[in-house]
Amino acid sequence: MSSSFHQKSLDLLSEQFGSKGIHIDSLLSKIAAFQIAVPSWALGAGGTRFGRFSIGGEPRNLEEKLEDIGLLAKLTKRTDAVSLHIPWDIPQDVQAIKQKATSLGIGFDAMNSNTFQDYGQRHSYKMGSLSNANATIRKQAIEHNLQVIEIGKSLGSKGLTVWLADGSNFPGQAHFRKALQGTTESLQEIYAGMPADWKLLLEYKPYEPNFYHTVIPDWGTSALLCRQLGDRAKVLVDLGHHLPNTNIEQIVATLMHQNMLAGFHFNDSKYGDDDLSTGSIKPYQLFLIFCELIGGAEEKAQAWESISWMIDASHNTKDPLEDLIQALEAISQAYAKAVLVDREKLTQCQNEGDVVGAQEVLQEAFLTDVRALVREARIQSGGEADPLAYYRSEKIREKLITKRGKNAQASGL
Repeated sequence: MSSSFHQKSLDLLSEQFGSKGIHIDSLLSKIAAFQIAVPSWALGAGGTRFGRFSIGGEPRNLEEKLEDIGLLAKLTKRTDAVSLHIPWDIPQDVQAIKQKATSLGIGFDAMNSNTFQDYGQRHSYKMGSLSNANATIRKQAIEHNLQVIEIGKSLGSKGLTVWLADGSNFPGQAHFRKALQGTTESLQEIYAGMPADWKLLLEYKPYEPNFYHTVIPDWGTSALLCRQLGDRAKVLVDLGHHLPNTNIEQIVATLMHQNMLAGFHFNDSKYGDDDLSTGSIKPYQLFLIFCELIGGAEEKAQAWESISWMIDASHNTKDPLEDLIQALEAISQAYAKAVLVDREKLTQCQNEGDVVGAQEVLQEAFLTDVRALVREARIQSGGEADPLAYYRSEKIREKLITKRGKNAQASGL
């Protein structure tokens, strides 16, 4: 998009919004203020259970991961925090890591524990972690989460994200109720070990890696567990962790109604948990989710500031930095469109049973081309007009390969 075309698009939107009493400066401020955290594990080429294909120039350590996120922050002005995964990202020098993050303009979002794989710990998680029938293994998993909290405290994080792969592949393999009870008691110990100003974000997933049952398969089970922990435990919604055609926007509305929504892991999927780029498959669903989020916040069901936002996607066919740029843009556009919804008119249509009218209100906002708005908000914040074009024109991936090596890859386990 040329600068002249951008200005014409912006002027047209300004005129269009002005006739409706909408101030464009207010919209730009809201778009600029909306920041989404980036996970440390999204910076290397992702993979599937069948294989992983390195593209070169991927970060080799935590310092280089921070550098990549700092680059994203500079180009897009849409992210100001990193979410670390322990034990992949244990800092060797906490003060040095904090100073580097500060110099790059990024902070530390919720910490992520890992009990879904073995990485040299004494006891295996093959048969589960917090739900394991063996109390010794449960204790090991609890202690790992408490260690993650301590690392997070030293970095200035304010939250712990827990996702469990616990479950079973065959009938009779696990005792459903005992597994759930073990998980509850384990989470209670972890919750008790959190600082008073932290929150616990409890994720759910209906299947994978276990295919008969998972201990926390859905938002209801997650909410049930959170109720038994305390008010600082809330449900984390990962967009890819749902069965096909699940009404995620209704889940969001229900959780906000109970002040139980911890936050989001943004991605997209076609058949299952594909970790595809946010908005690449179901952009209208993403828009509808934001409609519920904004509506819930405006109606004071739950404070907007209490919700955490993070991308959780990593695939094996894209340059990860390009993928993150696309995702940040798609999320910003969906948010901007949802802000444009005429909520007064929508409420009127709902109260009068005007189904067609309500659909038209949503469609008008969704079909509005907000790219110029998102672009202008980024420019005014000091970012690049077109981050993806800049990334490619400056051959940043080639420079990273030269600097880090052709076979470099994100440190993981």
